[in-house]
Amino acid sequence: MASARITLTVPGPECDREVGLSSPDRELWPGEGITKRELAEYFSAVAQPFLAANGERPVSLERFPEGIDGERFFSKNPPRGAPDYVETVTVMYNSGRRHPQIVLTEPAAIVWAAQMNTVVFHPWASKRRNTDNPVELRIDLDPQPGTDFADAAAVAPALRDVLAEAGLTSWIKTSGNRGIHLFCPIEPTHEFLDVRHAVIAAGRELERRMPDRVTMNWWKEERGERVFLDFNQANRDRTMAGAYSPRALPGAPVSTPLRWEELADVDPTVFTVRTVPARLAEVGDPWADFGAEPGRIDTLLEWWERDLAEGVGELPFPPEFPKMPGEPPRVQPSRAKRTDDA
Repeated sequence: MASARITLTVPGPECDREVGLSSPDRELWPGEGITKRELAEYFSAVAQPFLAANGERPVSLERFPEGIDGERFFSKNPPRGAPDYVETVTVMYNSGRRHPQIVLTEPAAIVWAAQMNTVVFHPWASKRRNTDNPVELRIDLDPQPGTDFADAAAVAPALRDVLAEAGLTSWIKTSGNRGIHLFCPIEPTHEFLDVRHAVIAAGRELERRMPDRVTMNWWKEERGERVFLDFNQANRDRTMAGAYSPRALPGAPVSTPLRWEELADVDPTVFTVRTVPARLAEVGDPWADFGAEPGRIDTLLEWWERDLAEGVGELPFPPEFPKMPGEPPRVQPSRAKRTDDA
């Protein structure tokens, strides 16, 4: 039998909001017994740093009506009946289609998302005042089979050094899974494709320095036991789990901002829906000053142009993207070889 509907009082910037929560005792993480109510209370507890990292941006909601073991789906557009404090902005997708997308601006909107069974939040890298130009350069350090979080943690400082040479300051967080997300705040002077090229330029430079530990190969069969720098996460409408967002995985892990000095010894599995509020109370938000001094990607774009002049060009785009200028064939290398040999 479904539990009775309750109402949570959520403090806001101007007034408290009353947010209804249906089926509050439904277990979203059955293995841990974490309920919908507990998730909503988590969002209320972390609302301020959560909004600082994910607010004012177009965001997709990854929803799990029956818990993380059940069906999932994404909400990009505001569902019918959304309260007036759930705001929107019109964005353009890669297809050229334009449509409103949710924007979070206050704690009640995050708790409302919990009422909609949202577990994972996927914010864009741009803000609503200019959705075409990112305010963040993002790189996903993705350990491949045979590697793990420790391998990504060993690579991340070297990537920070590369980006520092290009005039950028790097901030890190756990992915909430096996990887690390590295973000650099940037001035919104370039559109997504330029930022993608900047990410590729930085990744190639790191790959040259650490060829046995880092790969930029898009095709999994070519990556080996290395950390993949996922450059395609820099594309328009491609997102990562936001800072302080839970993940739909056993243990209810949370994508958690870190200080650089924590990285060498950190165990990412200790950051969960149940532990992160206490961490914030104890050590504060490591990203509290994020965005205070954004950098520029000019130097990285100079590296991109240098590589182009040397014959090192574009890399593959995700399969749902239209064919892009200069892009190599989207054919798995082993399949292309079989075709050539036929």
